Amino acid sequence: MSTPETDKSVAAPPDLAPLLESALIRTELSEDDVIRGCEEARQLGLAAVILRPSDVESVARQLQGSPVVLGALVDSPHGYSTTPAKVYATQDLLRRGVRQIDTVMNTSKLISRQFQFLEMELLQMADACHQSGAVLAVNLEGEYLNEELDLLACRIARRAGADYIGASRLEDVPILVGNSRDRLKIKCHSPAATLEQVVALRDAGCTRIWVSSPASILSAWKAQQAPASQSPAASH
Repeated sequence: MSTPETDKSVAAPPDLAPLLESALIRTELSEDDVIRGCEEARQLGLAAVILRPSDVESVARQLQGSPVVLGALVDSPHGYSTTPAKVYATQDLLRRGVRQIDTVMNTSKLISRQFQFLEMELLQMADACHQSGAVLAVNLEGEYLNEELDLLACRIARRAGADYIGASRLEDVPILVGNSRDRLKIKCHSPAATLEQVVALRDAGCTRIWVSSPASILSAWKAQQAPASQSPAASH
């Protein structure tokens, strides 16, 4: 059980923590690690936790009543499963309490320019999410794509009714921002390791950012803000 002193020590300015999603997806994380990570996310006031599907049942009750969104991966990292398998996985996770699905646009189908296939697949997943009051984030493997394919991926995601489109690299964010047409929110799904990376992604236009060590990033953010709040001008 956290104490008021503990909560105060990890508190952060309100304009950064709500952008962060704790990505609890590393292979070496135990179930206890995931449970602790979800409690940390709750205490820090993060936007969401992103889990491996097999961990959802263990923490769904833990986050009930919390503003932290329970998210889970579907068909990560490449999006190669069949459409029925993806739709079933989405529906199964939604039944278990997930309110954000993070999937990957099938990279090979995008490179092969099978755009109608991708749109119909994502449309089914988005419909399932919205019927359950959840959101769909469609992540891109930017290292395999060029600017044209990024643009086309935005168009597909918009037409399918996705809520977020995710970049894996900072340099791709402006392209996605420029082609979202205010219908897609932008996120980064490659975990940012430092405060500097988080701030750069935020400034580029990301409204959600995966991190693997949220407490250290928010502590650095709080320390960075402290000199300004303690300056003579701020005290008057």
